[in-house]
Amino acid sequence: MGKVSYMKLKGSQNLRQRLLLSTLASTPILIEDIRADATWPGLLPHEVSFLRLLETISDDCHVEINETGTKLKYKPGIVMGGGYLEHDCGLSRSIGYFLEPLIVLGLFGKKPLSIKLKGITNDPKDPSVDTFRSTTLPLLKRFGVPSEGLELKIESRGVAPKGGGEVTLSVPIVHNSLKAVTWTDEGMVKRIRGISFSTRVSVQFENTMIHAARGIFNRLLPDVHIFTDHKAGAQAGNSPGYGISLVAETTSGCFIAVDTTNSYARGDNDDNEMDVDEKKELMPPEEVGEQIASLLLGEIEQGGVIDSSHQGLLFLLCALCPQDVSKIRVGKLVPYGIETLRNIRDFLGVKFVIKPDPATGTVMLKCIGCGLTNLSRKLS
Repeated sequence: MGKVSYMKLKGSQNLRQRLLLSTLASTPILIEDIRADATWPGLLPHEVSFLRLLETISDDCHVEINETGTKLKYKPGIVMGGGYLEHDCGLSRSIGYFLEPLIVLGLFGKKPLSIKLKGITNDPKDPSVDTFRSTTLPLLKRFGVPSEGLELKIESRGVAPKGGGEVTLSVPIVHNSLKAVTWTDEGMVKRIRGISFSTRVSVQFENTMIHAARGIFNRLLPDVHIFTDHKAGAQAGNSPGYGISLVAETTSGCFIAVDTTNSYARGDNDDNEMDVDEKKELMPPEEVGEQIASLLLGEIEQGGVIDSSHQGLLFLLCALCPQDVSKIRVGKLVPYGIETLRNIRDFLGVKFVIKPDPATGTVMLKCIGCGLTNLSRKLS
């Protein structure tokens, strides 16, 4: 076999994306100093879970972790895909953390992917599963991903700290490669859609949130619909919580999304059942509604064809396109977007030309894709 040459990296930042790019580019990586100085050194539970997920969907991938978890060797295999897979995402990060890399990997698999993920469906840190349905899936269609076979079904919801949610993700494979996009016109906002949810609390919470959010939007545009999704019983997971996900659709077909979730934090009521009075207060639903409406208006104000949480994914899809020019416009570059650009340069050798547009306060990016083709699919 010969000696495997590893690309050496340091630190724990962006581990998920490094593993994703390593798998796509078939580059073995060796990461050292993973939180070596922290109180709890090494890989965190969700990172180990993500490695397990990579093992589930690929064949012949090789993971080695030293006993403190501060050093990781990863040799990617072939992404197999396939149906009826299952993965428990654990409770330290939500399902949203696993979905973004999973969708990209699924496109370059041998067979279409269908996988059931269990864990937390909505939390404040990662994009919620509703945002994935409303915004991320249409984003993939722009790059020529076939829309049949691309779906995310929410079987049951679960919020922190105890989770209990379940979603089923189906991703088709791209038959050759993605297609390059020129996507610079964000258009004007024509309608706002949203979905609110509540688990193990009164349905009145949702009505209050929606009323507050609509109070802000109705002064600006008439076409605002926010649907409710009240879960009870087994479908409501194991913890009480409520939240809302909003998406603005523009005249040029861009989707700009924000979401928020309110539930007790992890570690609030695990072992020591506190008295009811001592539990920290959750933000009242009225404020949640107002806050999320303002957040959405802030994202729209920044300009760009997607919201800031999708920047990383957009750049990655552009870099994976065939060797053709992609041109996109985003609002202010966020740290995650900038890190993504660096990782793309290191793994795929794709450099973006970044040109700020002072008139609108947005940024134009151009790149020539690396021409990744789906080599693992069956050649008929």
